[in-house]
Amino acid sequence: MTELVCGDDPEPAERFPAGPLFVPVRPGPSGHAARLFRTPLGGRTAVGFTSERALAATLGPGQPWIRLAEPALRALAAPLGVATVTVDPQLTAPAPASPAAPAPARRPGWDAHAVGVLRVTGAAALVTALSYWIG
Repeated sequence: MTELVCGDDPEPAERFPAGPLFVPVRPGPSGHAARLFRTPLGGRTAVGFTSERALAATLGPGQPWIRLAEPALRALAAPLGVATVTVDPQLTAPAPASPAAPAPARRPGWDAHAVGVLRVTGAAALVTALSYWIG
């Protein structure tokens, strides 16, 4: 039997629970807390994986996790204003690089690269600079 999908609806007509999920967690002051992530459009989402292998492939082998059913994960995230649960996300941003080595000490005095660069930021500095050049 084939499931019908509406043309305007990006999700299937019937939603099935994902079953027990591997949910990434982080240590907190009173135990572990589920990690929340951002969707590509910036919305907050809870994330669960259908296998430990999928979790490790996406977040690394050292990522701690707990097992939760999809409805329990939704109930956990709802008080935080998170209504979306993403199962087995494929696209993730790379982990931040380790901090770069400190920049070499700069010589005091004139900097040839900073000639003509405004050092003051903000709207007031922009207005002042424009009135200087226009007036």
